[in-house]
Amino acid sequence: MHLTAKIDFSDPHGGPDATRLRHAFGTPQHILTATTWSEVPAVLDGVQAAAEKGAWCIGYLRYEAAGAFDIALRTHPADGPLAWFAVYGQALPWPEDHPTIPPAPTLHWSAPAQRPVFDAALHQIQQAIANGEYYQVNYTAQMVAAIDGMAHGAAPALFAALQRAQPGGYAAYIDTGHEQVLSVSPELFFDWHSQPHGGEILARPMKGTAPRGHTPEQDTAQATALRNSPKERAENVMIVDLLRNDLSRLATPGSVQVPRLFHTQALPAVWQMTSDVQAHTRAGTSLAQVFGALFPCGSVTGAPKVRAMQAIAALETGPRGIYCGALGVVRPLGDGSIHATFNVPIRTVVLQGNQARCGIGSGITAGSQASAEWNEWRHKRAFVEQASMSFDLLETLALENGQWRHGTDHLARLHRAAQHFSYPWDAPRIHQCLADLAQAQPQGNWRVRLLLDSSGQPSAQAFTLEASPPQVRLQLATQPLAEAHSPFVHHKTTHRAHYDAFTPTLAGIYDTVLYNEEGEITECTRGNVAMLLDGQWVTPALHCGLLPGVGRAVALRNGRLREAVVRLEDRPRIQAWAFLNSLRGWIAAELI
Repeated sequence: MHLTAKIDFSDPHGGPDATRLRHAFGTPQHILTATTWSEVPAVLDGVQAAAEKGAWCIGYLRYEAAGAFDIALRTHPADGPLAWFAVYGQALPWPEDHPTIPPAPTLHWSAPAQRPVFDAALHQIQQAIANGEYYQVNYTAQMVAAIDGMAHGAAPALFAALQRAQPGGYAAYIDTGHEQVLSVSPELFFDWHSQPHGGEILARPMKGTAPRGHTPEQDTAQATALRNSPKERAENVMIVDLLRNDLSRLATPGSVQVPRLFHTQALPAVWQMTSDVQAHTRAGTSLAQVFGALFPCGSVTGAPKVRAMQAIAALETGPRGIYCGALGVVRPLGDGSIHATFNVPIRTVVLQGNQARCGIGSGITAGSQASAEWNEWRHKRAFVEQASMSFDLLETLALENGQWRHGTDHLARLHRAAQHFSYPWDAPRIHQCLADLAQAQPQGNWRVRLLLDSSGQPSAQAFTLEASPPQVRLQLATQPLAEAHSPFVHHKTTHRAHYDAFTPTLAGIYDTVLYNEEGEITECTRGNVAMLLDGQWVTPALHCGLLPGVGRAVALRNGRLREAVVRLEDRPRIQAWAFLNSLRGWIAAELI
C-alpha cells in the first residue's frame, strides 16, 4: 500500500517516557481542500465533523490562510491550497525502516539571504520598533534546492534523514500528490481536547534561541544563559502575552494560565526556550474558531500580530507557504469528542516538482544584533544541511604493532558524534571490527580509517603510516571559515568540503591555519594547532569552532597545553607554532 501520510508526535502533556502518537496512513477516503479564504472555515468544519464520526484527519494550513480569519492579517498570495486535509478511516502502524529504501537525495541549498539584505531588513525592523510601530517581528527567508530526477521513495528517505537530524517533536510526512511536506518541527502550536461540555487547550510558543555547547559544561552554561537573558526572556514574554490574549477569545473566564515559563528545550544544534499557555475552552467551541483565535501562531509573526504581519508582507519577497502555517492531526476519541494536535511547521521541507524549499527565521526585537541573528539562522539550518547529504562518521587512528594509540579516546569521540547525528551505536560490533583489523595487521605502523555509516555499520581500512616530518610549514587562510560553528567542524565526518577549500596548493606547505568570522584562530584542516603565546603553549578554545582532536585532548590532560582565545592580531606575540593530532603527534611548525 502506498502511504500518503505519517505522523510521529510527542505527547504534549507527557514526560520523556510518554507514549508518542506514531501512525501511518494509506489511501484517504476523501480530501478536503480550500483555495480561497471563504472556503477555509468550511474545510475545518468538515474536518471536525469527520473526526467526530470516527475518522482521522491529517493536513495543514498555509500561512497565507490567515486572511480567512481576519482580513487585516496581510500576506502575499498563496502558492498552493490554503487548507488541505486527508480523511482516513483508520490509522495504520508506523512502518519499520526497510533496507531497500533508497538513500536520501543530496541537496545543495541556496543561502536564505545575502548578508547585506539581511542587515538592511534588521535595521528597518529596529527603526520601526524605535518609532513605536511594533515590539517584535519574526523575519524569515526561504532556502531553495534543486532536485535532479528524484527517484520514487526518495522523499520518505529524506524524511527519515530529517528525523535523524531533528529527532523528537512533532514530525509529519504528507504526500498530496502535488507536493510532499516533510516536517520535523519541535514546536507545538496547540493541543486541543474538545468535549461537548467544553475542552482543554495548550499552546507552547517557542521563542529564544542559543547554540548548543561543545562540552557538557558549556552546554549547561548556554542553557542557563538563555534562561537568564533579558533579551530572550523579553522576546518570549511578548509572545506569551500575545498567546494569552488569543486564547482568551476561546476561554472560559479566568481560565487562561501560564503554568510553565522560560523552559529550555535541547535540540541537536540549538537550545530553544518555550512557555506553556493553557485554558478551558467554552462549550460549543469549534476547530474553526480555535484557528480563528490563534492562527498564525504569534511565535512566527511578532507582536502585535496585525502590524507585525503587515511588516512581514513588506519585508519578505514571497509567500511562506506551509512554513509558519499549521500542520497536524485531528483524531476521534470514540465518544464524539476529538483531539487536535498541530505543530508550527518550522524545520520543514516542502518538495514540489524539481524543487525543495525550507524556511529559516528568527524574532527581531530592539535588542537584536545582526551578527547574533545571522548566526542563529546558521544554527537553525544545520538540521536540513545535515539531512541533505550522505556522510559517514570518521576516526583516523594509529595502529602500532597491533596496539591502538589512544583507542579509547577515539571511540569516545566517535560515540559522541553518533549521538549527535542519531546514528545507531553498537559498541561490540565496532570493537570487533577493530579487533579483526588489528589481528590482520599485527606488525608495523598503520594509519587506520574507521567509518560508521548512518545504519550503524562500521568498516575499517589500514594504510602504511609513514614517519612524521620533524617540522612543517603552515600558511594562514586568506578568508575566514564560515562554517566554523557547524556540526561538521565539531564532529569528524567524511563531509569535508569546507576543509577541502583550504587545502594548500603551494609546494612545501603542510596545512592551512584557519580562523572564524570573528577573527579567532581555530585549527588546521587536518589537525589542531598549538601556539607559544607569552611563554605558555595554548590551543584555541572549542567555542571558537574547531574539532576536539584526540591529540589535543591528550596534551590538555597532561598539562602541555591550555585553552585560550587567540585572535589574528595576537600573531606578533606568538613565539612558536606546532601542528598536532593523534596520528602525527606534536610537530614543530612555522607560519609563513
